[in-house]
Amino acid sequence: MSKNFKDLEIWKKGRELRNDISKLTKKFPTDERFKLVDQMIRASRSVTANIAEGYGRYHYQENIQFCRHSRGSLTELQDHLTVALDEGYIDSGIVKVYDDKIEECIRILNGYIRFLTNSKQTN
Repeated sequence: MSKNFKDLEIWKKGRELRNDISKLTKKFPTDERFKLVDQMIRASRSVTANIAEGYGRYHYQENIQFCRHSRGSLTELQDHLTVALDEGYIDSGIVKVYDDKIEECIRILNGYIRFLTNSKQTN
């Protein structure tokens, strides 16, 4: 097990995604600052925050539940990207790049959830 949540591969990938989303949304119209931009920033921050909070709970089932919240935030972010596409703020190529990053995070997160589930069953 990692000594710190910051050592987790999923947290590192989530952090990269969070930073990328922050840069991307800076290009959105200012009238979206307190609407779509805020929602995208919150969802991207929720990914890493839930991983960190779950890690700090020290109980497998609670950690798994927070990981599920993180996964929900990742799929929420995919929806927000679709809204940005529909509004014309980004093109389909950008959506594809971010969808790929998000899907990678989901795969890693699912692996972490499997690890936690197996660890719970063996302890």
